[in-house]
Parts: sequence; structure tokens; C-alpha cells
Amino acid sequence: MANNLRKIVIVGGGSAGWITAAMISHYLKDSPCEIELIESEQIGIIGVGESTIPPFLQLIRSLGIDEKEFMQETQAAFKLAIRFENWRQKGEVYYHPFGLIGGLVDVHEFYQVWLRGKAEGHPSSLQDFAPASVMADRWKFMSPAMAPRTMLANANYAVHIDAALLAKFLRKFAEARGVKRTEGIVKDVATRPDGFIEKVILQDGREASGDLFIDCSGFRSLLSGKTLGTEFLDWSDVLLNDRAIAVQTANIQDPHPYTLAQAQDAGWRWRIPLQHRAGNGYVYCSQYCSDDEALATLMSQVEGEAVRDPWLVPFKTGMRKQLFNKNCVAIGLAGGFIEPLESTALHLIYRGVDYLLRFFPDRDCDPLLAAEYNRRMQVDYEEIRDFIVLHYFTTKRDDTPFWRAYQQVTPPESLRERIELFKASGVLRDGVDDMFRAPSWQSVMEGMGIRPKRYQQLVDTLPAGVVKGLLDKSAPMLSELVDTLPSHGDFLRQHCPAPVPEALLKKAG
Repeated sequence: MANNLRKIVIVGGGSAGWITAAMISHYLKDSPCEIELIESEQIGIIGVGESTIPPFLQLIRSLGIDEKEFMQETQAAFKLAIRFENWRQKGEVYYHPFGLIGGLVDVHEFYQVWLRGKAEGHPSSLQDFAPASVMADRWKFMSPAMAPRTMLANANYAVHIDAALLAKFLRKFAEARGVKRTEGIVKDVATRPDGFIEKVILQDGREASGDLFIDCSGFRSLLSGKTLGTEFLDWSDVLLNDRAIAVQTANIQDPHPYTLAQAQDAGWRWRIPLQHRAGNGYVYCSQYCSDDEALATLMSQVEGEAVRDPWLVPFKTGMRKQLFNKNCVAIGLAGGFIEPLESTALHLIYRGVDYLLRFFPDRDCDPLLAAEYNRRMQVDYEEIRDFIVLHYFTTKRDDTPFWRAYQQVTPPESLRERIELFKASGVLRDGVDDMFRAPSWQSVMEGMGIRPKRYQQLVDTLPAGVVKGLLDKSAPMLSELVDTLPSHGDFLRQHCPAPVPEALLKKAG
């Protein structure tokens, strides 16, 4: 058709740029539309988005990429859950697992059956019935696909990856499908009389014109923010953290199959182990902790020798009011940022491109399509915002100024309503294409001490003794099954071992 897009220009590389290029080039492989990505090695990438959630592997599979090859090329390790330490109170631990918890009991949701069991005095914890949590806690791993017709089949998993290697891997994938990479720094952006972007101008005078521009320029937001002046919705009133210190260390033991999120005096610390090294960081609020204090705290707690110097990442939490504005779509940090507590940064990139493909425009960039794109993406951002605020808002900690400050935070109304509905009888408000399903909300609610006042009455139709018998039998059965599994480290070595990176070999030498 005459008005189809003829040229797409992606400004910025890194994870956002190359995920975008890979997805669009895959789905437009039989189209005459050109795709050009402009990036500069002088600028570099943030490089801390190393923890994913299960839909990321759906992306890899949808592109026809072999999962084993991908894991070896990106130094990836498996992730079954997030382990939260010291969040509700110091000394407390809980897991947010991937996959299901229990299974349907007749027509009843397992969580409601478990609530009845607790009301009748059963001593079990909810995560006793989550195969991903039990495996994660014991550093075991088995692919659910390799354990059909067992309780392990209800688990799910994601991966920990090297962000720089991810970009390199997807660059190779995209370039093989016709994406043109241009090395250079964008110096200026020219717009048309209607406000649409016409072209970007590089420092050396070269120009790149296009019909659709995708802003993957990170926090600088060169196109969406700087050029188009798209409004930024600031959420720092409910998410207080505004900085992170990151460092990479060599592994001194096999990697654990979970992301560690350990609460600290002024924020929280992450540990994301890959096959041979780990990503570490401290996300904190600069009002309650200086950069020097954050660095000292982080370095006093990391395991293993640092393999590169620590780096600082200042950030502002929130999103652009219009991620799709005129003929520009902001993807990744250029469009918004929510602290990485639930490992959603890469997922938002994937969702942003996925929705772009669903609402794919022509050269006119119909504002109705853009409006629907923006509505759907804002729902995603707000869902993640609410889910992360949940971890802070429900804390009982008041031992430092940071945690006391959260006692004064007023949560978004959408979160307050969700919590109140859940407290009534464990009911969750479902949206369209939700990112976090019932087991996620149930796990964090329970971990943070929020339990419904009652279970749903229909569960009382189960005969007496059935609930106790089921709970008595299921947890030990799952525990015994997990005991037979290989360790996470052994599974990696057997199925997808990655070579030791050169930087680590040099350190060892």
C-alpha cells in the first residue's frame, strides 16, 4: 500500500534498541521497509537490566532463537523466583515464585482451599506448595517441560543474563535480517511543520530520515522528551528511590536460581548470579543515603572479587504521558522507568514493541492507534508501579528514616482498592492481559502479612477432612520430589554450560 512505512529509524542501541530491532526485523522480514539503528560505542549502555521474568523467554522463542544457544551466548543462568529478605520485618524471608501454586481442587482455586486449611489450623505456609519456591530455596533446578505429570510441571522460570551480551546477540540476529547499524551520535533532530520528526542529524553531518522514529536513547530521551517535549508523569511520591550503585563480581560458588532482593536501611540490594559472575547493586533514596554510604554498604556485602569498577545510575521514576507521540515511539528508559524490584525493565521493552506491532501505523501515524497504544502501555506501567509500591507500603519496618518515610506515603488509589478487595475474601481485580497473575499477588500479599479476613464460602462445599488430607500430602510429596533434582549449578553444566568470560580468566591469571 502506498502509505505503508518505508523507513524506521531506531535511535539508541543497548537492550532496548536491539530488542526493538530484532522484533521488528523478524516480523517485517518480507517487507520492503528499511530499518536503521543509530548508536555510539562512546555512549555505552546502562548494563544493569540482567534479571528477567518468564515472558522474556516467550520473546526469545517467538523469534525462533534456540534457548540453549541463547543461554550460552549470554552467560545466562535460570531464575525460578525472587527471594525477598527483611522486607516486612528484619529477619523475615519470602519468595515470589514463577508458575502456579498448588492446583485446582475440584473447581476451587488452591489459594482459597489453603486459606480454609489455615482457618482450620493447618501449619503449612503458602510457598510449601509452589514448586518454583521449593526448588529455589534449595538451589535445585529442573525444566518443567522435563517433568510432565509431576508437581514440577506447574513451575515456570526466567533467566539472568549479561545485558551487554544480550545486546550483542540480538544485534547479530537483527543485522542478519537486514537491519542497518550506523555508528554515530545524534546531534540534532529536525521536525516537520506538523510537529512530526523528519530526520536526525549526526555529529559528523550525516542525516537519517524516516517515517517512524523509535526512541531508545535511554534516560536522555532525545526524541520523545527533548525534541517533542512529551510530558513526564513523576511517580517519585510513591516510589522514593532515585539512585542505584552497581558492581559485577566473580562467583565464588554455584549460582542460586533466584534474584535476591534484600532490604537495606535506605532501600534494597540485589544479587543476580549468572553462570560465572554476578550482578550486584544497591537501589536507594538519596535523601536518606549518600552515594559514598551506598557504595560502602554494597561493597561490604557483595560476594567475590569485583570484575569491573562500580558505577552510579541516577534515575527518576515515572513514565511519559504519551509513549507514542506523533511519529515517535519511546521504548525502554526513554519512555519511563520503574525501579527493578520485580525485574520488569526488559519486559516493558518487549511489551512496548509487541504493542507497536499490534497497533502498527502507516506513515500518517493515526492518532487513534497511538491513543490505544498509550492506553494499553499506561495500564502496564501502572500495574507494575502498584505491584512494587505494595512491597513498601505494607512494611512493618520503622527502624530507619527511609522506612519511616514509607509509613507516610499515600499509595495510588488503584492499589488501595486492590488491597481492600483482597483483604475481604482473597479476591483479585483482574485486568486485560495482566503481567502479574494471581500467584504473584498472593505470594507478595502473604509475604508482607496481608491475609484475607475469610476464604470464599464455596470452599466449604469440600467434604470435611479433604482439605487437611490434601495439604498434609502435597507439601511432603513436593519436598521429596525436589530433593531428587540436580542442583542448579549441575543442571547448567550438563545442559547449557557457558565458557568462562575473558575478564574473569584475566583476573584468575
